[in-house]
Amino acid sequence: MDRQVEAPRVVVGVDGSPSSQAALRWAVRYAGLVGGKVEAVTAWDLPGAGSWSAPAVDADFDEEEAERRLVEEVRTVLGEGGASQVHERMVRGNPAEVLVDQAEGADMLVVGSRGHGGFRRALLGSVSQQVALHAPCPVTIVRPDGPAE
Repeated sequence: MDRQVEAPRVVVGVDGSPSSQAALRWAVRYAGLVGGKVEAVTAWDLPGAGSWSAPAVDADFDEEEAERRLVEEVRTVLGEGGASQVHERMVRGNPAEVLVDQAEGADMLVVGSRGHGGFRRALLGSVSQQVALHAPCPVTIVRPDGPAE
C-alpha cells in the first residue's frame, strides 16, 4: 500500500487589494497548519473581451509586467520566506470564473471580502459572492487586516 498522499491544495485570489493581501496571509498560515501548498491566482481580462460589440484591445496591458507585479505583490505581503511557499499564476478571464475553475480539485479557495471595484459599503464584493456560490470546494472569505476599508 504505497499510496502517495498529495498535499492539500489552497487556491487564493490575489488582486492587490487589502482584502486579497489578508487572504494571501491567511491562506499561507492555513496551508502551513495542514501541510498544504498555496497557489496565488490573479485573473486578467481585456475590456470588451466578453462582448461582440467591440474588439478586445488593450494596448496598455503587458502580461509579462502583470506577472512580475503578481510575484512582487506576493513577496511584499509575505516576505521572501513566505513567498517561496507560493506558486503564482495569471489566468485570463472573468475573475470569479477563473477562481472557480482554478479551485477544481482544491481543498480550499480563499478570497478577500472585497476587491478594488464595487461599492464601499457592500458586505461582499461580487467576486467573493460568486465564488462562495459556485466554488467546487470550501471557501474562506477574509476581511482586510486593520481598520475597515
